[in-house]
Amino acid sequence: MLVGAHVSPAGGLYKAIERGSDLGARAIQIFNQSPRAWRPTNYVEEDFARFREARAASAIKGVLIHAVYLVNCASEDPEIRARSIASLTHSLRVGDAIGATAVVLHGGSAKAGPVRPAIERAGAVFAAALAESERCPLHLENTAGAGGTLGRSFEELATMLEAAGGDRRLGVCLDSCHLLATGYEIRTPAALGEVLDGFERTVGADRLGSLHLNDSQTPLGSNRDRHANIGEGELGLEGARAFVNEPRFAGLCCVLETPGPDRSGPTAEEVALVNSLVVAA
Repeated sequence: MLVGAHVSPAGGLYKAIERGSDLGARAIQIFNQSPRAWRPTNYVEEDFARFREARAASAIKGVLIHAVYLVNCASEDPEIRARSIASLTHSLRVGDAIGATAVVLHGGSAKAGPVRPAIERAGAVFAAALAESERCPLHLENTAGAGGTLGRSFEELATMLEAAGGDRRLGVCLDSCHLLATGYEIRTPAALGEVLDGFERTVGADRLGSLHLNDSQTPLGSNRDRHANIGEGELGLEGARAFVNEPRFAGLCCVLETPGPDRSGPTAEEVALVNSLVVAA
């Protein structure tokens, strides 16, 4: 497992590699632009080359890009969907340029509308964005289940992949906090194993592409997306230990999106804590 953290690319894309290295990360996740704005960052080839050079000289083996929060591929508003295609395409093209492992995306929200048409709309957006990029995979993140968010169950994730035409660049990013919040018991090796058996039956083992490791402030089945620092929430240290030692997660990027002790994000100490939970083979 490539344990790492979400870091900032402020000051230049290559700065994310430096920040990840300072944390002792083997994987990082970044936003390729402001997460709360539509305006894309105008990177040039020099930016990408400097990032690739810094990464090659580091211990960082995995890079995820998180799509911006404004993207709603399932929106009933054609303008929002058009903007979502443009933003997602930009993220995928940046991923192409830096050799990213994947772009991670919240699949969208049906809001108060029916789910199936929302999934069909989202699938069309995924397909359009993938068609405008070349190599970078797209990983749909499971959600905590609040409101009309899509991807709260493995069945919904499978239907979303199907709605996009089954493109082989599509995969899934599993978030531990969201799994617990949406009602999947994952706090012991046996329980997590059963959940993943269900994932493989419903979605497919080959679709599992990346991971987010976050503790949860709220209990099993709460349907609330509230991240906590590792070992300080409902998942607990034993739940985190089960997660990082699941054999089917070996080799995947596992990124922390925790608040940190001062709300500044994951720390080197927290990355080291997670690594200390890994049992040597």
